[in-house]
Amino acid sequence: MRGETATSREQAVWTRATLGRTDRPLDLLTARFDRHRYAPHAHEEFTVGVCVGGEEVIDYRGGRIRTGPGSIVVLAPGETHTGGPAASDGYAYRALYADPTLLTEGTRSVPHFREPLLDDPELATALRLAHTELSSCPDQLEAESRIPWLLTALARRHSTARPVCDRIPGASRIAHAVRDRLADELLAPPSLADLATDLGLSRYQLLRAFRTTMGLPPYAWLAQHRVTRARGLLESGHRPAEAAALVGFADQAHLTRWFRRVLGVTPAAYRNSVERNSVQDVRR
Repeated sequence: MRGETATSREQAVWTRATLGRTDRPLDLLTARFDRHRYAPHAHEEFTVGVCVGGEEVIDYRGGRIRTGPGSIVVLAPGETHTGGPAASDGYAYRALYADPTLLTEGTRSVPHFREPLLDDPELATALRLAHTELSSCPDQLEAESRIPWLLTALARRHSTARPVCDRIPGASRIAHAVRDRLADELLAPPSLADLATDLGLSRYQLLRAFRTTMGLPPYAWLAQHRVTRARGLLESGHRPAEAAALVGFADQAHLTRWFRRVLGVTPAAYRNSVERNSVQDVRR
């Protein structure tokens, strides 16, 4: 779902990402404001924002927060706040609105953030990148692999909630079972929540076991597996758009994004080079 309003350089673009079957959809906001100031309001979800330009002033819990590029702001559900530009050149930010359950998968309770303004450059970069990429291509498995993991890191690093134990007995067995399911159900992979339920785990435990064993999250493993399959289809003469559909990518752009990440070239360039080499071999 997308919606957009714009006045001058002001802009607010909403994207909705789907997570597991039983999860509430996750709303993502990309915003740039020069003059607009929010009226006092509250959200049912945790608001997690990353400032990407300028400075914003937020009235919250009887005080005033001043954000700057790279800072993370966490506002609790139900707590009234406002927001507006700190200076005439405005501000820009990325925000996601997360159900509290998404922040409890790696903790023993709902997190409480004593400080709403956080300095964590590594996490801020990861949140911004995930927000950007999921806004342009809201893939369910990718959203479910990235967002709960990052929100768990946020809660464990900066809240009062105690973390759960990270030791996952049988991690290798779990990871290989998940890998095999994803490979077998390439075109319509199961959600991580469903996989976790089938294995008697939480989603965080599944992610932890998979990342520890395979060295990457499930969505990235599946994308690379799809690239390998698409590569064979391109070599056999399929067009990129056909290959994308046959291996489960959302569209050709989704295939191209991952093909370049894995192989360093676009699918079309790879197909053309294979065809040229085939012609040269025939002529020899």
